[in-house]
Amino acid sequence: MAESRKYDVVVIGAGSTGENVADRAVKGGLSAAIVEVELVGGECSYWACMPSKALLRPMSALRAAQRVGGAREAVTGDLDVDAVLARRDQFTSNWDDSSQVRWVEHAHIDLVRGQGKLAGERRVVVLTREGPVTLVADHAVVVATGSAPSMPPVPGLAEAKPWTTREATSANEVPPRLAVLGGGVAGCELAQAFDSLGSHVTVLEVAERVLAASEPFAANLVAESMKESGIDLRTGIAIRGVDRTSAGTVLVTLDEGELVVDEMLVAAGRRPRTDDIGLETVGLKPGSWLDVDDTLAVQGVEGGWLYACGDVNHRVLLTHQGKYQGRACGDGIAARAKGHFDAAPWGKYSATADHRAVPSVIFTDPEVGSVGLTEAQAKTAGLNIRVVDYKMGDVSGAHLYADNYNGQARMVVDEDRHVVVGATFVGPDAGELVHAATIAIVGEVPLDRLWHAVPSYPTISEIWLRLLEAYGM
Repeated sequence: MAESRKYDVVVIGAGSTGENVADRAVKGGLSAAIVEVELVGGECSYWACMPSKALLRPMSALRAAQRVGGAREAVTGDLDVDAVLARRDQFTSNWDDSSQVRWVEHAHIDLVRGQGKLAGERRVVVLTREGPVTLVADHAVVVATGSAPSMPPVPGLAEAKPWTTREATSANEVPPRLAVLGGGVAGCELAQAFDSLGSHVTVLEVAERVLAASEPFAANLVAESMKESGIDLRTGIAIRGVDRTSAGTVLVTLDEGELVVDEMLVAAGRRPRTDDIGLETVGLKPGSWLDVDDTLAVQGVEGGWLYACGDVNHRVLLTHQGKYQGRACGDGIAARAKGHFDAAPWGKYSATADHRAVPSVIFTDPEVGSVGLTEAQAKTAGLNIRVVDYKMGDVSGAHLYADNYNGQARMVVDEDRHVVVGATFVGPDAGELVHAATIAIVGEVPLDRLWHAVPSYPTISEIWLRLLEAYGM
């Protein structure tokens, strides 16, 4: 007879999102179990955010020194590839999740290792090494299984066994020639990382520009930087086929000819990890994204007991936003259990920021930091807007930061409410400017009050003063 255990909340997926759901539920007085088939800590800790940024930071530090006279003359060599990879391994704890497991234990969350599958209402069956275990949830089951790299339907691509972002961020060798299929965030970041480590990198993007979701000026500045460093950037291309040759190389057939590389990295989107978690037992389609409301409750499931947080709901595929959803969801489940739940927008139990106040940083060179709506998104939303642009290099603090600070800032203003609804900053370490903009947008701070938030001199944050002056304050 299969073992059965009972909890208030069962979470499928022990990535950062699932950890936050379980932690907040326990802090709210409930019992919780978390199920994980791979490493506790999930994609971000081992194959995405942390290892990719660990690979990028040495490049960023080197280029920062090269941009400042006096320091520039002291920089006489290239990156130490072995040291960069060893530092990356430290950030992933050598793909050992022991420290994460200890955190789960200290948070009073039960960890169940194995493949977790829904088995009807409020039931999860976990296929552990010791045999199946049934977890019964009194209040809620939360799906936090995340997303995985998708494989475009290019003839021969899957059979060529290309890298995905997982293989790229955990690679122990740097290929002499690397093709990157996809000019989105992951594609651009990893292209620059491997370029800095010595690969000859070719980026293949089917769209007419990279970073298609960003402001066009941001994409252009990143593209210029990539080309200047020697990356072969090809946009608007069509791939006819891919083949892994008998010599081990990869042959890519394009409309414009052929490309031979040592490895190919596919960074062309994500798919939900829902194909084998028992969705069919609760009337949902396996392999689908899970549609949720602002309280993260899954739509189409009666009884309000099933939730989905993080990438799997396709609202915002960013780690920090998944954690934000996890906090709202865990707190909300605990509040419902105690009978004092309130689903009001911007309340503790609603992920309202997912719609118009999402911050993100693209860790390319130059960095792209943004929050809220782009100009195009604001127009699509029907807002009456005014766009203000300013060159980052014209700010005094930028001159101290780099001899030739190349960057730009944009502020998108809702003219009817006189508040900022979007901001983008491009330049070295521009991501550090984003949180101030996030606060302004979430707080809906009127421009005439924002004018009194005086930036320190001489810092790059003086860009706020210049943007407001350019607006007419």
